[in-house]
Amino acid sequence: MTRLDDRLQALRAAGRKALVPFVTAGDPSPQATVPVLHALVAAGADVLELGVPFSDPMADGPVIQRSSERALARGVGLGAVLEMVRAFRVDDAATPVVLMGYLNPVEIRGAAAFAAEAAQAGVDGVLLVDLPPEEADEYRAAFAHHGLVLVSLAAPTTPQARLERLCAQAEGYLYYVSFAGVTGADRLDVAEAAAHLRQVRAMAGIPVFAGFGIRDAAGAAAMAAHADGVVVGSALVAALADSPDPQAAAERAGQFLRPLRAALDAAG
Repeated sequence: MTRLDDRLQALRAAGRKALVPFVTAGDPSPQATVPVLHALVAAGADVLELGVPFSDPMADGPVIQRSSERALARGVGLGAVLEMVRAFRVDDAATPVVLMGYLNPVEIRGAAAFAAEAAQAGVDGVLLVDLPPEEADEYRAAFAHHGLVLVSLAAPTTPQARLERLCAQAEGYLYYVSFAGVTGADRLDVAEAAAHLRQVRAMAGIPVFAGFGIRDAAGAAAMAAHADGVVVGSALVAALADSPDPQAAAERAGQFLRPLRAALDAAG
């Protein structure tokens, strides 16, 4: 059993909806990342998604694009991200950490070498936005060898045959993109997303977390009614953007996340 398995099993047993915040490593400052992660856990995060800065984040909207640019300008690459995970693990051995990013930095290292380094740092899973399921077998095998989960994505535009393949291969949790578009767009239609989520959850044998477009407590509760958990990213990244001081950033992260946790718990 991995940390991620343990956490998902505990959530299922408790009938609790997962709250998964996303932040970009190195933004609002490299020094703030680890304190922010700890603050998010204290505020009720169940799983942490840590964005790996990338120069061409094609699935991301302006907020996360700019956060990646700022982090890269500060010299935060994949090696620095793994050092942040190691630092986080000094005081938190339980909370799952999933790296979210793009294939190129992993491909440069090689799947096996990356997996070994990531697992040693304390990473539990990896979500590669631009890795097609048809080309994922090599990465899945290399990751599995080192105890890493390859998290899959599905979207409203995913063809039925590909969705069936994704659900058959899916590990850990399935990330459901609530609408066709980029992160941070203000166009979430809960009723439309709910219909797709019912289909995906019926096919998937693992938890399905909904992301994209969730900006506040009300949106989180509305989407969680139809999913096993929710991912919130752009709104949190925007809330932290002008707080490079580690203590201020950590306080702001907690202030942002606590109402979402309360809303999910109240909704049941």
